[in-house]
Amino acid sequence: MATSHLTAPSISAPIVPSYEGLKPSNVKFAAVAPFRAVSLNQSAYRGLAVRAGTTVAPKYTSIKPLGDRVLLKLKPAEEKTEGGILLPTTAQTKPQGGEVVAVGEGKAIGKTKVEIGLQTGAQVVYSKYAGTEVEFNGSKHLILKEDDIVGILETNDVKDMKPLNDRVLIKVAEAEEKTAGGLLLTEATKEKPSIGTVIAVGPGPLDEEGKRKPLSISPGNTVMYSKYAGNEFKGTDGSDYIVLRASDVMAVLS
Repeated sequence: MATSHLTAPSISAPIVPSYEGLKPSNVKFAAVAPFRAVSLNQSAYRGLAVRAGTTVAPKYTSIKPLGDRVLLKLKPAEEKTEGGILLPTTAQTKPQGGEVVAVGEGKAIGKTKVEIGLQTGAQVVYSKYAGTEVEFNGSKHLILKEDDIVGILETNDVKDMKPLNDRVLIKVAEAEEKTAGGLLLTEATKEKPSIGTVIAVGPGPLDEEGKRKPLSISPGNTVMYSKYAGNEFKGTDGSDYIVLRASDVMAVLS
């Protein structure tokens, strides 16, 4: 094991934890003058664990989000591929969906109070890197702002998603199979398209008076969008979909 060079004036064993799962051999730090070697035994520090996010103690029985925040109960990560192959933890797909279990009181825009337009029990999809993970009642939850929720899933198919706020659901055009000269392209060399057909649009963003401003994009439009924007999903029909903000749509093609 690599040696650790200590620069603090002193160190005592209780502040260096040993975690469950280590082999039952002693963990030693090489002596660095004027310090003497410290030898730690695993049995003295059982019960400590490293977890992502925040773990809520069992004595707390409820979480009430504040303002425009929403509490979601997350779906479990996929443990197998569609072909039934078990995935290691590092390869498991991080879920982007969850169930609304609590909502805040909303937010004020000017003198207008805007309530959160989500009901408990709704199945939603959220932006991939949004929110703070919380371990609560033995399940993983996420606290995030309402604006980080991209849409409501009314079925198990992403094409039926209802976008929220200023977001747009687009079915991505298929990649070109051939070059302009007629050469067949392999999967690795196919250029990812940034063109697609609008399937559904949200009600629009809130203006300064708390009223919705309708989007200028309509279902059925063929659009060009920013290449690295939005959240990508795979539909049950194998097609690719993307949900992004209307501001990431660069042009309507006709």
